[in-house]
Amino acid sequence: MIADEAFGWCAVEVRRNDYDRYLSVLFAPKPARPHLFALYAVNHEIAKTAEVAHDPMMGAIRLQWWHEAFDELFAGKPRHHQALLALSETLKTLKLPRALFDEIIDAREHDFDTEPFPDMRALEAYAEATSSNAMRLAARILGAGATIDDLAREAGVAYALTGLLRALPYRSARRRSVLPGSLVSRAGIDIEDIFAGQNSPALKSVIDDVASNARTRLRSVVPLSPALLPAALCPLYLRVMTRVSFDPFRDSTDVAPLRRQWAMLRARWRGKI
Repeated sequence: MIADEAFGWCAVEVRRNDYDRYLSVLFAPKPARPHLFALYAVNHEIAKTAEVAHDPMMGAIRLQWWHEAFDELFAGKPRHHQALLALSETLKTLKLPRALFDEIIDAREHDFDTEPFPDMRALEAYAEATSSNAMRLAARILGAGATIDDLAREAGVAYALTGLLRALPYRSARRRSVLPGSLVSRAGIDIEDIFAGQNSPALKSVIDDVASNARTRLRSVVPLSPALLPAALCPLYLRVMTRVSFDPFRDSTDVAPLRRQWAMLRARWRGKI
């Protein structure tokens, strides 16, 4: 069946490109898993826009394609894209708010900005529109509705901030800053040094500030749903990136899959991250 093929494609893509969320799906009830894979596959396809369209104009065209694709999707006429075909099956049985998808797409316009986020507030807004909204949609697939939207905000922002820190070398090599401009300026860092991959004590202080923000948000997160479980991995990644000797441009932030699985299992068992 077309639906089975589309859901299978999504599962493979999420496992290959978004392993943290793939692991979180394994903690969900079996009937919900295909729908979560569809959501996360679509989320990844939107998120990778800046990777496949380096020119801002082409990026804008691609993001507009996604807006139009969702027009057709919610009208019951999905485009022939495996992730959209799978999500169309999800929408036949589950009501997901279109606005959350639109916010995700709109936020991705910032991936083409040559200027850094002006301050932490702007960075947090981006994190909420992308990561938190993905968690809110996942929560709805799992039957929680809007009841854990506030938790999803905190967990999603923490997970996004952690992910952006991990992406620092990749983004910097493309002359995109993931750090708030106000913190960079206050630390006396020349943004060109970051783009050149130069580590420094001042840069470490900025990374520590962003990491501290993520940790603070995690304190209020109770993993009531597998939708929030990706945030359970933040402490592992943050511990690596805030070591005294850590060089963000040369040291890996990877954590073994078994440790990631254990972190999620422990969070579910203890009821906290």
